[in-house]
Amino acid sequence: MYSFDFDEIEALQHKNQWDELTEMLVDAGTRLKKAGADFLAICTNTMHKVADEVAEKTGLKVLHIADVTAEAIIQKNKNIVGLLGTDFTMSEDFYKKRLNDKYNIEVMIPEKMERERVHRVIYDELCCGIVKSQSKAEFITIINNLKDKGAEGVILGCTEIPMLIEQKDLDIRVFDSMKLHADAIVKEMLNG
Repeated sequence: MYSFDFDEIEALQHKNQWDELTEMLVDAGTRLKKAGADFLAICTNTMHKVADEVAEKTGLKVLHIADVTAEAIIQKNKNIVGLLGTDFTMSEDFYKKRLNDKYNIEVMIPEKMERERVHRVIYDELCCGIVKSQSKAEFITIINNLKDKGAEGVILGCTEIPMLIEQKDLDIRVFDSMKLHADAIVKEMLNG
């Protein structure tokens, strides 16, 4: 296991310094490989933006959070899902395109102002351990807006969102990417 200082990661994300972030993960992955790791798990959705490059440069399989989430979506016979996460995860293609190209899952994202609100709540509240009922209500509204547009489920595509949203809060299927990823990591370790 290798942990990073999140303040440093967040600052580099917002400065769009993904090459530096990639090298940080490659360095950590290489160290873990030397220590005997058989595979890597990047325990954040947003940093999967660089997962393929990390896998290539370290020579280790990365257990991709989008893949295990897609498998759960397919198991529940859903084809169209909403995606909540950081604006990087929602707006860029690394997550959505993988779900669509590899699994034929259509991914819907909130409107621009809603994405901005979700992003701010993640970084300014949830990452700081702040859980507000007003933010929860806003997330539920955003998810219901996606449902009204055809989403059959919603991916909680940021590991902090389950602090705010649970299955009991909604009447559409919730896919908690953090839990799905954790379960897959344990399964991979036991099978290895």
